[in-house]
Amino acid sequence: MASTWVSGRASGPSTLRRATRALRFCTIEARPAVLAVSMLRFLTGAALALPVAVVPDPAKVLQGAVAWVLSIFAVYVGNGVSDVHEDRVNGSRRPIARSDLDPRTASAVAALAAVLSLVVTAGLPTAMTWVVAANLILGYLYSGAPFRLKRRSGGTVAVVCGSGLLAYWGGFTVVVNGAEGAPPLSLIMFATVATCWMTLVGVPAKDLSDIEGDAAAGRRTVAVIWGARAARNAMSAAALLLAGSFWVAGVVLSAPFAATAPALFAGAVAVTLAGRAVDAEADRGRRRRPYRAFMATQYVVHITVLSSNIGKDMLLL
Repeated sequence: MASTWVSGRASGPSTLRRATRALRFCTIEARPAVLAVSMLRFLTGAALALPVAVVPDPAKVLQGAVAWVLSIFAVYVGNGVSDVHEDRVNGSRRPIARSDLDPRTASAVAALAAVLSLVVTAGLPTAMTWVVAANLILGYLYSGAPFRLKRRSGGTVAVVCGSGLLAYWGGFTVVVNGAEGAPPLSLIMFATVATCWMTLVGVPAKDLSDIEGDAAAGRRTVAVIWGARAARNAMSAAALLLAGSFWVAGVVLSAPFAATAPALFAGAVAVTLAGRAVDAEADRGRRRRPYRAFMATQYVVHITVLSSNIGKDMLLL
């Protein structure tokens, strides 16, 4: 909208308003639900590190969490810039796809967030800086030329797995703060299961909703190559097997997951039931139901872990 002048002053949008608008759209592009669950992953890694922490520092944990979420923000906004074509084919309503956010502006915001994520690690253990840097590198490998690992399910799984494990390791690193000690068994067990949930359930669930756009962009995902039924069956089998194994392992190893294991199993059932309604002819809204069930399960599972560890000598927010 062109500016008009009244009494020597511009009545058009101010620079501050434009910047605020761009930041709001970038936050939408980065998916607030993803940013929130990324925060939960980091805090869960911190909470499960309590058995080896001498004196946890809540301020340092919060600082580390902010740095981590900023890196996720940068990665997802950058990915949105690279996904414009397929997002439009899929009918995405995110800001870049619907032309509400200029890709050049989004790229600049993503670069600034990446730099800030590293700056915020100042004063934290050096390992945390490397955790954030590694996550940014994985994000570029996923979306950026010439790598674009997102083009194949294998590349996507590798990046998601690496990023997931880094979230829990980052939380552990900040809480331990240089003290010696191996990660507790409960942290290793949960981080492994939660990361497998992201890769073996979340990746095919996401692919189910994006078949047309992925095919148009030349991606070679399981859903594109083998079809919706194959992706749905693989997702359901992985969800049920993973949840059942986690429950059994928790009982055998006496791990503190009395509420978490049933929650994960319930989520696996929900993902499976949602997947049964998905076929090649299903509309995109129906094909997104497994992904919504996958995301809801992530929230519930992480919150149960946090709530059961919240009183262990540490205040997490």
